[in-house]
Amino acid sequence: PKTWTYKNIATMRTQMKTMGTMFDWERQAVSSDKDYYLWTQWFFLKFFENDLAYRKQAEVDFCPKCNTTLAREQVWGEDRHCERCGTPVIKKSLEQWFFRITHYADELLDHSTIEWPEKVKVMQTNWIGKSEGAHVTFKTDGGGELTVFTTRPDTLWGATFMVIAPEHPLVESITTDAQRPTVEEYIQKAKRRTEIERTSTEKEKTGVFTGGYALNPVNGERIPVWVADYVLMGYGTGAIMAVPAHDDRDFAFAHAFKLPIRAVIQPDAPVAAGDGAPEWYVGEGTMINSAHFDGTPTANGEAVHKVIAWLDEQGLGKPAVT
Repeated sequence: PKTWTYKNIATMRTQMKTMGTMFDWERQAVSSDKDYYLWTQWFFLKFFENDLAYRKQAEVDFCPKCNTTLAREQVWGEDRHCERCGTPVIKKSLEQWFFRITHYADELLDHSTIEWPEKVKVMQTNWIGKSEGAHVTFKTDGGGELTVFTTRPDTLWGATFMVIAPEHPLVESITTDAQRPTVEEYIQKAKRRTEIERTSTEKEKTGVFTGGYALNPVNGERIPVWVADYVLMGYGTGAIMAVPAHDDRDFAFAHAFKLPIRAVIQPDAPVAAGDGAPEWYVGEGTMINSAHFDGTPTANGEAVHKVIAWLDEQGLGKPAVT
């Protein structure tokens, strides 16, 4: 590989000179030279020593025939096939190195010392995507636990089903034998889609019932667990509590599969027909059908803060930032 690489560099350098490109060749750097990459290694070790480099499982594009990971540029066509052999590409979970840039999220959200256009500040804020809420744990029939991250714990009483990502580690244990063939077939199809395709608001919602159930910790209700590709392992915990009355994607999913819809936020003013009323409402209002929290206003985060404090006190959840 070393001989081949340096021959390629020499060929490309000759081609550039032939084209008349104006480079100062005394200032070139070759990343495969030891004098160069020893500093790459030095930087990495400094990151590692300061807990800024770590390993975790994450999905990659993978060619099962070449038995290797692929860069995005190596995945071709709408059918997502390998550029070398034409084999359909799948998503595969592998252990990889990451840099802990999340340590700098709050610093990057502080725009007080820079003069940027407002639209750039908005883009930066949305890219970081800081969300505050709670981690809440649901116990499953099989004895396992599904932890969800939610920014709206005040809607917990409206959760009528759960959805987990096809890659979730508990899919295997939650799925019943009767549903296993259907679930496995669905997962294989999901592995062929990109994250953009999976999270598109324009595509028809798809999913399959695992046959398993989980207990809602706030009311003890037994709710079904589904697998759907619009839930990603890369966001939150890879599992969500679905509150179709107060979330647009959950509402579309519940409507497609005829799942229960229970309102737990009452609008302060009548909602005009066509805005999802009376089944779907995502605005501010007052908590209803929520035990002793009935009547609590949601404005200014009052309901969210009160429910988080109660969950923490009862040992049912913890405040969380993602």
